[in-house]
Amino acid sequence: MANTPTPKEIKLHQKSKLLEIIFDDDTECKLSCEMLRVYSPSAEVQGHSPDQAVLQIGKENVNIIEISPVGNYAIKIKFSDGHDTGLFSWSYLHHLAKNYEQLWLEYIGKLDAQGIQREKLE
Repeated sequence: MANTPTPKEIKLHQKSKLLEIIFDDDTECKLSCEMLRVYSPSAEVQGHSPDQAVLQIGKENVNIIEISPVGNYAIKIKFSDGHDTGLFSWSYLHHLAKNYEQLWLEYIGKLDAQGIQREKLE
């Protein structure tokens, strides 16, 4: 999409496990590594349709160990748990940034519905 905002800056803060992104439409966000991992756009996480999505659990302490550009449209993220199959397009990252709170609450709600407690962060 020609109108998709693109990142001007992407900064990984490994200590705080946050990926800071500033888009050219002035959207700024700090996405947690856990959020990025549980919302990975990979088929392994999302399935091939919404009813095939796999709830990711136990990702509270996951970190990002590598970020690689993919053309001019995405990044590939390698996580500390070995997951590295999702391509995070600019539009998907912008979607996560704009809907962070709602998506996070949905994730916590899904965990609660399954009776899963999140671990305390290290």
